[in-house]
Amino acid sequence: MQSLFNPEAYKEIKNRLNSLTPEAEKQWGKMTVSQMLHHCQKPILIALEKETISKPSFLIRFAMKLMKPMLYNDKPWKKGLPTAKELEVTQPKDFSNEKQQLDLLIEDFHRHSNKDEWRPHPVFGTFTKEQWGKMQYKHLDHHLTQFNV
Repeated sequence: MQSLFNPEAYKEIKNRLNSLTPEAEKQWGKMTVSQMLHHCQKPILIALEKETISKPSFLIRFAMKLMKPMLYNDKPWKKGLPTAKELEVTQPKDFSNEKQQLDLLIEDFHRHSNKDEWRPHPVFGTFTKEQWGKMQYKHLDHHLTQFNV
């Protein structure tokens, strides 16, 4: 799996993001392209410790830890997977603003490629730097593919 810390993968994601237009049509799911751009910001904000989500119950956290490797392994995510309630976006969003914000967050995340100490994720627990980079790439790749870029 590619990592957002890898310069080539970073450039690829940035180029794909830049090719996205407001007219892009989803291949699956419920979000509009603008909502997807907003949604993709949230995991990066969590990784950068700029936002958080509440910790689920012990039982849910335990179940999520079993699913944790699918976040960063080489197997693509299935189309139409459910989104965590706190990451759902249902309100209309401005395409240009959301695209610009996501672009800036991707840059900010990439600049942390030398960071070795990462705060645990509120749901999934600890990730290595490598896992954080792969997870962010995989999430962005999944949603850019959703809009055929």
